[in-house]
Amino acid sequence: MRFLITGGAGFVGSCIARSLRKAHPQAEIVAFDNLRRRGSEINVAQHAKDGITFVHGDIRVKDDLLDLPGNFDVMIEASAEPSVHAGTTGSPAYVLDTNLVGTLNCLELARQRVGSVVFLSTSRIYSIAPMREIPLRETATRFEIDGTKLAALHVPGLSERGIAEGFPSHLPRSIYGATKLASELFIQEYVDGKKIKAVVNRCGVIAGPGQFGKVDQGVFTMWVANHYFGKPLKYMGFGGQGKQVRDLLHPDDLSRLVAQQIGAMDKVSGQVFNVGGGRAVSTSLAELTTLCREVVGREVPVASDPATAAVDIPLYISDNQRVETSLGFKPEKDVATIVREIHAWIKGNEALVRPIFG
Repeated sequence: MRFLITGGAGFVGSCIARSLRKAHPQAEIVAFDNLRRRGSEINVAQHAKDGITFVHGDIRVKDDLLDLPGNFDVMIEASAEPSVHAGTTGSPAYVLDTNLVGTLNCLELARQRVGSVVFLSTSRIYSIAPMREIPLRETATRFEIDGTKLAALHVPGLSERGIAEGFPSHLPRSIYGATKLASELFIQEYVDGKKIKAVVNRCGVIAGPGQFGKVDQGVFTMWVANHYFGKPLKYMGFGGQGKQVRDLLHPDDLSRLVAQQIGAMDKVSGQVFNVGGGRAVSTSLAELTTLCREVVGREVPVASDPATAAVDIPLYISDNQRVETSLGFKPEKDVATIVREIHAWIKGNEALVRPIFG
């Protein structure tokens, strides 16, 4: 077996690479990455220890991909500029070239020399206006979907379980979201017209050990790190109370799903799945603060800024019903486990991560 992981030195790509190595000790695994994301050089060093081949290249450059030797059984397309804020100010060129042109380059490689593709998309392909119009009730610590008002609204893909694949995506959703949705559409065309095999996963927030998070991407890991290193935090948007809710997906759970999809590619090719923690593995920032104080044993000041960014939303919870029905997939690691593992990783690698987080 030969595996190619684009974005293979990033947080998610590295986790999948290590998972594949455990499952396929004799396989050739190639991690392809431009090393733009902070911390990626640390993953390259670990790849060398794990017998994972690193190739420095950029998916924006077609020849970098096409120059890779030989055929691959599977490509996991995990490369991306992952911030929803990317391109909102200044030029959007990098996010467009990486997330759309890069996908097209990957598809051309797949058309010629790859057996099947697992594409990691995002929940941010869904339109912002309908997301902000979801009826919510406010509790002491979070926003919740108000199930009493759903019947009168008739919003497709919306239930008390969360957001399903049929939720509106035809209105603006951010430049980042648009690049990922456009990529999905081209994958659909390549599956139908070029006869490649591919499956799309619209991931919620992925969080766990090994993530060098920051405000615009990886904020949940950053939240733990700031508690560990004693740095202040800030609730931003929607009143500045930290009641925004996201579901979390541990990379081990995602890696487990990817392995299932690789083994069932004939069944899932051409399909799109929402993949996240669901209601059971969701948290608000306020709840996360309480949990971090308990796990880390330190309290840090948390400021408040009520101003809401144009691309922000108050709640996103993945409705995993389709992927659960198709493959029996359910996330296994809850929010507390994710926080404890992040804390243990930071504590065990303090000298390594302090220059980045501290």
